[in-house]
Amino acid sequence: MPDLTSSHSRAVLAIKTPVSVTLARKNIALERIVDLVPGSMLTFDAHCDEPLVLEAGGQDIATGEAIKVGDKFGLRVRDILAEADEN
Repeated sequence: MPDLTSSHSRAVLAIKTPVSVTLARKNIALERIVDLVPGSMLTFDAHCDEPLVLEAGGQDIATGEAIKVGDKFGLRVRDILAEADEN
């Protein structure tokens, strides 16, 4: 394991990466996408009580629940997902 106290390691750990929270996913026909207008409805198979997924670098890293933080949206992390096998 690398020494995380070195200045090089601290610099690497300070790099910012985009993260996203995903409520649900589905595949739909492109025709449906181009037909979208304000007020269109899309339904998903995910139940409204299912956990949200936190992603970083295209990888699922945690699950959690939506919370309100003032007038903002937040994610309360409930589970850290197992690390993917490194190949």
